[in-house]
Amino acid sequence: MLNPLPNKQLTGKAALLWALGAIASFHLAYSFQPLSFAILLFLFCLFQLRHLDCGRKAFYGGLAIGFAIYAPHLSFFWSLFGAAAIALWLVLAFWLAMFLLFATRCTKRFGSLPAALLIPFLWMGLEYFRSELYYLRFSWMNVGFSFQGQFMSLVGFLGVYGIGLLLAGVASLATQMRLKRAVLMITITGIGIAILENTSIERGTTTDKHATVAGVQLEFPEENAVVIALNRLIADNPAAKLLILSEYTFQGVVPPVIRAWCKKNERYLVVGGKQPEGETYFNTAFVVGPTGEIEFTQEKSVPIQFFDDGLPAREQKLWDSPWGKIGICVCYDLSYRRVVDNLVRQGAQAIIVPTMDIVEWGERQHQLHARVAPMRAAEFGIPLYRVCSSGISQFIAPNGSVLASAPFPGEEASLTGTIDLDKPGRLPLDYWLAPFSVLITLVTIPALFIARLRSRKTERAIASPSKQNPTLTSK
Repeated sequence: MLNPLPNKQLTGKAALLWALGAIASFHLAYSFQPLSFAILLFLFCLFQLRHLDCGRKAFYGGLAIGFAIYAPHLSFFWSLFGAAAIALWLVLAFWLAMFLLFATRCTKRFGSLPAALLIPFLWMGLEYFRSELYYLRFSWMNVGFSFQGQFMSLVGFLGVYGIGLLLAGVASLATQMRLKRAVLMITITGIGIAILENTSIERGTTTDKHATVAGVQLEFPEENAVVIALNRLIADNPAAKLLILSEYTFQGVVPPVIRAWCKKNERYLVVGGKQPEGETYFNTAFVVGPTGEIEFTQEKSVPIQFFDDGLPAREQKLWDSPWGKIGICVCYDLSYRRVVDNLVRQGAQAIIVPTMDIVEWGERQHQLHARVAPMRAAEFGIPLYRVCSSGISQFIAPNGSVLASAPFPGEEASLTGTIDLDKPGRLPLDYWLAPFSVLITLVTIPALFIARLRSRKTERAIASPSKQNPTLTSK
């Protein structure tokens, strides 16, 4: 089954074809939901490039591929950052380039088959590091987020990074096979993924702990507009005792008129605003109780880089609501697994996400952001309720199914649902596997670097024998 030619090298034409195949497969996976399994073909094509004859070609090839796959999907960066978007696209592409560089070095140093076994862990380690651990961390556009719909049974066990590890393992081993067998393996795996993606897994409720929740999309509204919207919301959803508004609904703390409304109508309200802190502020989700008092606050854990988004949260904690323990992620916090991991470790039974996605950022930005929430719900096995300023708001079951949504653009669009808080969430396998892969990566990179230095030293010694043996010169 495995390729008996462990040290094969790619020609320039073959490398170009594999690179184009990787680019095309990535765009298919991220653009057409029925073809999301094409992400496996992306990995297979990409991993073939580890057989390039030098690391420099691998690095610059990876940089070009990364730019070609990330820039089109993240074109809204241009409207946010102008020409600086080019640098941000290149930052993302840099991690793909580094992966190919290390994969090429591993293949040359250890041989093709040992490298094929190591490469999936390098992939996971670098993907987790660029998504979660460094300053410009950005988790969108990873392998796991290419999947939508009902492909959630494995997600609930492995996690989004674990799915990446699994698919990278399949693709890496496929590169060791003859092409026909590799295509057969990729095809069978793709069919299996397609079947899983369209298989719904239901989870029954074991207790009567449930909350009827309603939310409405409002973007930077006036106070009186908020009151009107809330009145309409409870008129349409009289059973809803917990109401949700978006991040930055208010540019300060919750106004007295809104707190008075909560008291008059005996409702809980989760709403975004600003908690002043010296000359700056904390981007905060406030929970106003039916007494009109603020009962709980959660600050944003990871403010968005390059934005005026406040200070990082001083701590994360759960809201001990009348229905159960609820974790609150403020907008982009949901994109970070480590933020949600912390809430689940504390015993969160549901997650509420007040979110600001501005209309002018465009539909593609909203669509990509909406990929995150179903994955998070499935990973931890808990319901999730996300209300955005202009869409795409989502009510998601513990299996990752989107039960209700509000569209983009959708000013004053609302959604409602019943959140079951029957049990706390659980941590997926990649909670442990991802840091382990980072450790393997951090050990491998210096080892490759040292081996490279020794190799160059040996090459120089062989090329200059007279310097090593001066007697040869005298003769």
